[in-house]
Amino acid sequence: MSHYSLKRLDGGVTMLPEAAVETFAAELRGELLTPDSAHYDWARTVWNAMIDRRPGLIARCVVQQDVRCALEFARENGLLLSVKSGGHNVAGNAVCDDGLMIDLSPMRWVRVDPKKQVAQVGAGALLGDLDRESLAHGLVTPLGINSTTGVAGLTLGGGFGWLSRRFGLSVDNLLSVDLVGTDGQCLHASEDEHPELFWALRGGGGNFGIVTSFEFKLHPFEPEVVAGLVLYPLEHAASVMRQYREYAAVAPDCLSAWCVLRKAPPLPFLSVADHGREVLALAVCYSGARQEADALIEPLRHFGTPLGEHLGPVPYTGWQTTFDPLLAPGARNYWKSHNFRALNDAVIDELVTAAGMLPSEHCEIFVGQLGGVINLRAPQATAYPHRDVEFVINMHARWESADDDKVCKDWSRRLFDALAEHATGGVYVNFMTADEEARVEAAYGPNQRRLIQLKQRYDPDNLLRINQNIHPSSEN
Repeated sequence: MSHYSLKRLDGGVTMLPEAAVETFAAELRGELLTPDSAHYDWARTVWNAMIDRRPGLIARCVVQQDVRCALEFARENGLLLSVKSGGHNVAGNAVCDDGLMIDLSPMRWVRVDPKKQVAQVGAGALLGDLDRESLAHGLVTPLGINSTTGVAGLTLGGGFGWLSRRFGLSVDNLLSVDLVGTDGQCLHASEDEHPELFWALRGGGGNFGIVTSFEFKLHPFEPEVVAGLVLYPLEHAASVMRQYREYAAVAPDCLSAWCVLRKAPPLPFLSVADHGREVLALAVCYSGARQEADALIEPLRHFGTPLGEHLGPVPYTGWQTTFDPLLAPGARNYWKSHNFRALNDAVIDELVTAAGMLPSEHCEIFVGQLGGVINLRAPQATAYPHRDVEFVINMHARWESADDDKVCKDWSRRLFDALAEHATGGVYVNFMTADEEARVEAAYGPNQRRLIQLKQRYDPDNLLRINQNIHPSSEN
C-alpha cells in the first residue's frame, strides 16, 4: 500500500503516504495498528457489540508522549479522531470509522501511596484494578458497579456507585489530572493549576483534552461490606417499591439500595423453577459499623415474601464483580435514562408494567440510589450539575441478535417516554447513547454556558468531537 485513506474532520478523505504513517509509527513507544495488523479487530472491539466501526489507524499509547504524538498527527492532517480508554461506553464513542483512534488501554496501571492516601491511575485502568490496589492498603475511592468499566470514562462523566452516598462522586474525589491538550501541550490540572480546566474535566467528559492519568483521594475502608440481593416476584413489585421508597428516604449515607427489574438469572439461592421469572431484585451495600448492619438491612427481607435472598459479609472487591456476568462484553446494548428527585406511584407503575414486557432475557431496568453526600455540593461546584437527584433510572435494553434491534430499542424508548413527565429533565452523561445529541444541554444544565466557553478555549476546532459533544459554538 503506497497511501492510507483516512477520514478528515470536515468529512472528506485524505490520502497519507505510507512513509508518513511509518514515520508516525516510529515515533511511538506503543504500537500503530492498521487494518492489516494481526490485532486490529481485537483493538477496535468495545463492550457494546452494536459498535462495529473500523478506524483507519489505531495508535496504542503506552506513555503520555505517545498521546501527544498521536494528537499532533491528527491535528496536522485534519483527521477524524476518537479516544478509547476502557472501551465500556454504551455510545461506542471510543471508535471512529476511517479516522485515527487513540487507544489508551495499554496505560493500565495504578500506584497507591498509603501514607498520603492517594492513588495515581493510568487512563487505561479498569475499576477492578483501582479497587484491588487501593483495598490492599485498606483504602478506597468511590467508583461504579462493574469491575470492567474504565476509570477514565466513568470519572470524566461524574462517576457514581455503591459508595457515592458516603464519599461522593468519583469527580468529588479527584485531586488532579495529567492531560494532553489539543494544542499539544502537556498540562497538570488541579484546584491550584488550571482550575477552570480542572472544573470542566469533573463531569464534562473528554471534550477538553486527553487525560492520561488521574490522582484520587482515598478513604480508610474496611475490606468487607455487608451486601447482597433480595428477590421478589414481579407481581409484588409495586408494593415492594413503595416500601423501598420509604426505606431509601431514611437510609444512612453508608447504605445504598438499588432496585433491578429483570428476568431472574440462574442464581444458586433461587429455585430452578424461578430461573427466567420476572423479578424485582433489591441490591444493597452497607459499609458502616458492622454492629448496625443487621438492623438496617433486615427490613429489606420483609417487603413481601421473597423468592430468595443472599445477604451477608463479602469482600468489597468481590461485591464489585457481582454484576459483571450480567454486563459482560459481546452483547448488543441500548440505554435510555432519566434523573428523578422522587419515585411517585405513576413512575413505579410504569416500571412494573415495562418489566412485564421485557423483549429479551437480558433486558433490565435499574433504579440507582444517589443522594447522601453527593447532594451536599452546589450544582456549579463541578461540571457535573445534578446535585438534587435521588434516583437514576436506566432502561437497559440488552440482547444478542441484530434481528432484535428494533423491538429492544423500542421497549427502552417507550418506557423513557412514559417516565419523562415525572423526571427532572436532566440526564447522567455516561448513560447517554450516540443518538442523543439533543440531550447534551440536559446533561450539563446550568453549567452548559461555562462549558461552551471552556471548549472554545481548550478545543476551538472541536478536534475532540466523538463524544457527548460540547460544541465550541453555541450556535451549532
